Amino acid sequence: MWNLPWENHSSVSEFILLGFSRDYQINIILFNIFFFLYLATLAGNGLIVTLIHLDPRLHTPMYFFISILSMLDMSYVTTTVPQMLVHLVRQKKTISYAGCVTQMCIFLVLGITEGWLFSVMAYDRYVAICHPLRYKVIMNPWLCGAMVVFCGLWGVTCSLVYIVFTMRLPYCGPNEINHFFCEVPAVLKLACADTSLNDRVNFILGIILLLVPLSFILASYIRIFAAILRIRSAQSRLKAFSTCASHITVVTMFCGPAMFMYMNPGANASPERDKKLALFYNVISAFLNPIIYSLRNKDVKRAFFKLTGWGRVPE
Repeated sequence: MWNLPWENHSSVSEFILLGFSRDYQINIILFNIFFFLYLATLAGNGLIVTLIHLDPRLHTPMYFFISILSMLDMSYVTTTVPQMLVHLVRQKKTISYAGCVTQMCIFLVLGITEGWLFSVMAYDRYVAICHPLRYKVIMNPWLCGAMVVFCGLWGVTCSLVYIVFTMRLPYCGPNEINHFFCEVPAVLKLACADTSLNDRVNFILGIILLLVPLSFILASYIRIFAAILRIRSAQSRLKAFSTCASHITVVTMFCGPAMFMYMNPGANASPERDKKLALFYNVISAFLNPIIYSLRNKDVKRAFFKLTGWGRVPE
């Protein structure tokens, strides 16, 4: 039977995910909270995707990227939360070695893809505000699709680098991961070897995967804000600022905690703090994204009321 190249170096066949607490009552409370957040995340993001698909007014590059973001968020939370919910209500909290590697790989692919998608969305806003007359020509369907495919392929490539450098190390026990899912920084703490090379690799990858797209986003918004300040109409300025503010809020919620988590050396990491950070960019941000993008968005509200027939948003 074919084995992964790193399996011969490890005697651990499964890992135990310690989660948040050993207290059953606390775990039941956490189960109810996270179960609600999970369902609300699926419902909210699913609704966004459905509205964008059904309403022709939302068939624009900006909403195309928002729909991709929503699908990534639904996949992102599904990679970790269902398993976390099961572990909150049962005593056996194990995950197989192969399952742990698979979870890390899928989580990284989705997370890296989402991080770079934010820079694509910032470029879209830059073209829409700074070059409005050429917007439809520049942001054509082919380019939009190509940029999304690039984000996905980049996510796959970089996640493999993370996985290879993490799982090349021997894991000979203990096998208790002080986290609620298999994440690279938490798994590295169990390695029976020096992880200084991994710390350097993670730092370099953090620069490539977080600081580079953040630099693109910053450069785009410097140009955007300069263009907005030249707009004479106060209403148009407000609308432009509102669209940009939603994107900046989402980027900050996702990239800030992820940067702190993946660019911090393993020796300085705190398991309890890391769990809170992971919750923020994995669960909370996916839950809030549809609220942030739809709360002050008349196009999304109009599409919702049109679909449900509950009311009407003024034109």
